[in-house]
Amino acid sequence: MKVNLMHGAGGEVMGELLRTLTAFSHNNAGGIGLESLDDGAVIPINGSNIVFTTDSHVVRPLFFPGGDIGRISVCGTVNDLAVMGARPIALSSAMVIEEGFPIDDLARIVASMDQALGEAGASIVTGDTKVIERGSLEGIIINTAGIGIAKRPVRDCTLQEGDCIIVSGTLGDHGISLLSYREGFNLGDQLRSDVAPVWPIVDLALHAGDIHAMKDPTRGGFAAAINEMATKSGVGILLDEGQVPIRRSIRSAADILGIDPLQVANEGKVVMGVPAEDAEAVLSAIRSHPLGREAAIIGRVVSGSRVIMQTKIGGERFVEPPLGDPVPRVC
Repeated sequence: MKVNLMHGAGGEVMGELLRTLTAFSHNNAGGIGLESLDDGAVIPINGSNIVFTTDSHVVRPLFFPGGDIGRISVCGTVNDLAVMGARPIALSSAMVIEEGFPIDDLARIVASMDQALGEAGASIVTGDTKVIERGSLEGIIINTAGIGIAKRPVRDCTLQEGDCIIVSGTLGDHGISLLSYREGFNLGDQLRSDVAPVWPIVDLALHAGDIHAMKDPTRGGFAAAINEMATKSGVGILLDEGQVPIRRSIRSAADILGIDPLQVANEGKVVMGVPAEDAEAVLSAIRSHPLGREAAIIGRVVSGSRVIMQTKIGGERFVEPPLGDPVPRVC
């Protein structure tokens, strides 16, 4: 397989890569979820919509301010279900553990998973554990798969012109916090991961108004998520820099590290496209929950094919997706 990554803008490069990766012929995929590359697959059964997703987690370090690999493994899968409008029901958990891994650390990870499951209202119902020889990996890898039920599945490719873009809270928290901790910057409690299950705020939003499209801005951050949504939907997006919520501590740390906070992972946030007439009601519903207190309307969907940011000084700039992963091993 040959993928040409040396032409066009970032959005065009990513689009070609996605098309190439889904160009394989298949006999049994059924066209459900595979070609769309959404956060999960929708499987209609007897009038119900089962949403199925899976994810593997290779976080370094395993423990960090605000969370650990266990919490991420649950929240990552729960959130992929939630942004498709599905109530999380059941998860599987498969662990690959290095020989000699401390039992106390494993117990701490399992306890963290249990707490996150309680917050999400879901359960782990099956799993598997493998132990491999020392030195084969750095501690532990966790894979989680999950199923949920959606009355009406929400996709990431159905933005409509005139929609308002809502983010459920501050951006860049997880990636910048984890990287700062990894690199040894001691900034106290100012930097903490946002890792959390988003189903409670998604549930409130779904009951408050119509949601045209949703996505959680994990790998590649908000910049990757919003460009993917725009590209798939065939629309442009105009953002207002002054409305984009980013904590001052995150901006400062990002400046030190030389990283755009819009290009790093979030693990407890949602990006939504909402009809303008429902936007204030949905925003109010999200803000009523502690996880959504800093939610904001940050832009609107327009005709075109690019994501553009109106800057605070009156100019405009393109918001491009990252060409690689600026902060690897954070989710």
